[in-house]
Formats: sequence, structure tokens, C-alpha cells
Amino acid sequence: MSGITDLSFLLKNMNPILNDGEFVFCTIAINELKDFAELDPVSITREAEGWSLIIPREKAELKKLEPSSVFKMITLSVHSSLQAVGFLAFVLGVLADQEISVNAVSAFYHDYLFVPADQVDDAIKLLNVISSDYQN
Repeated sequence: MSGITDLSFLLKNMNPILNDGEFVFCTIAINELKDFAELDPVSITREAEGWSLIIPREKAELKKLEPSSVFKMITLSVHSSLQAVGFLAFVLGVLADQEISVNAVSAFYHDYLFVPADQVDDAIKLLNVISSDYQN
């Protein structure tokens, strides 16, 4: 098993990093994926309705895709295990209590939070508060 499972350690060391740029969620037909490699997606998920892509906003605009709302991406830079219990539930619960919308994506090494651009500063502050609370 790779990554950390200890909840206290994860919360203390999550080290949220705000990534550059703005991101949008778009969808394309299953047979169109090869035509969109140049979009530099940060995530691709196959759904029954088509491919869901998370891509830089400017790439969506160039391709005239109908994007979702505009999001900023926060990386929780601690190497969390895919079997860690409660990490995202705790973090998302705190953000939800403050009415901050989050779309979370877990990958092999890290978890990524896509937060509406106008709420990202508040989200970063709260994440840092959570982390500092676990420092003591």
C-alpha cells in the first residue's frame, strides 16, 4: 500500500497548494477523446454520457466547449493513501459547513479540490486552519 492512512497526520500535513490558472468541467462524446488531447486535461473520467474532462479554462474557450462554472484547483500535497478513511470527508465537511462548494478528485498521490474561483481564498484559509489545529 502506498501513501499515508493516519487521519491526524494527513490533516496536519495536507499543505494545500493553490495551482495556477482556472479550470472548467466539460463533456465530450465517447468517440471524440482523441480530438481533445491538446486540451491538456488534468482529469479524464469516462461516464455513461461521455467523457468528462477537467481542463484549463482558456483551452475550453479555444475549442468553444460549453464549460461549467470556473474553478480553481487546490492540491492537498500530502501523499494520502487511496485507502485513507475520513480524510476527504473531514475536509469537505468543514468546507461545506462554510457553504463552500467543492468537487474533489483523488489520484494516486494526492487529492485535488476544485473550488469556485470566487470562494478559493476562503477555502485556502480554512484548510490552513484545519492543518494548524492539528499541529498542536
